[in-house]
Amino acid sequence: MMSSEQQIFRGWGSGLLGVLIFSGSLPATRVAVADLSPMFLTSARATIAALCGAALLFVMRQKLPEKRDLKSLVIVALGVVVGFPLLTALALQYMTSAHSIVFIGLLPLSTAIFAVLRGGERPAPLFWLFSCLGSLTVVSFAFSPQGSSSLIGDLLMIASIIACGLGYAEGAALSRRLGGWQVICWALVLSAPFMLVLTWLAMPATLHNISPSAWVGLGYVSLFSMLIGFVFWYRGLALGGIATVGQLQLVQPFFGLALAGLLLGEPIAWTMIAATMIVMLCVGLARKFA
Repeated sequence: MMSSEQQIFRGWGSGLLGVLIFSGSLPATRVAVADLSPMFLTSARATIAALCGAALLFVMRQKLPEKRDLKSLVIVALGVVVGFPLLTALALQYMTSAHSIVFIGLLPLSTAIFAVLRGGERPAPLFWLFSCLGSLTVVSFAFSPQGSSSLIGDLLMIASIIACGLGYAEGAALSRRLGGWQVICWALVLSAPFMLVLTWLAMPATLHNISPSAWVGLGYVSLFSMLIGFVFWYRGLALGGIATVGQLQLVQPFFGLALAGLLLGEPIAWTMIAATMIVMLCVGLARKFA
């Protein structure tokens, strides 16, 4: 049996690993949508991940979810299998990955709100204070001159954050009963028939003009963003608390921005470094008062 402190520590470690994996999602999506349509990318990544998830469930001999779990699995699927991937892919047609990544800093607040509404958690008032300060830091950076973008792209990213926060909170609450990797696998399997049809309908007319980098981007978001990252993320949320561990998402934009600069050659403003320090301080204080 793990002590409470050990459980929280492992939850934060697992959650951080999930965040690191997710940090590459938007740069990879940005590369992929250069040659692939948002609808095909969304459906193909879910279909590929669903095949892997189904194989994992079969090999590990997992029993079928109970009927009472189906509603939660549908919410998870709508939030993180369909909603977030599709909305971000659409948004990345109007903005750089560097700009879109900064919006991910709003995810902790979105996740915490849904943790209260759907997970029954009750963080302390000071938690909300530091969570909001961290989110405001991210928003300030997003709408600074260094991060200016189109209104359509910004609205799509905000919608994706709402969908993702709901999917994270719902999946984390369910993972306490089913297990972290089981939740995302069953959500993928549940959405597989619909996504398979969409993949066929959105298939490009020809595959000859698609660059190798676009295929690599599709591979990353299919295996890592859609499956492996969630294994660690849902485990971390279940062990350490949805609202508390969810604050780790505040540092995800800056991991992602670093990747965008290194891999895509996108500029990194000095304000990113300043905002990173403020956000990390907010994460630490939010954890202390959760």
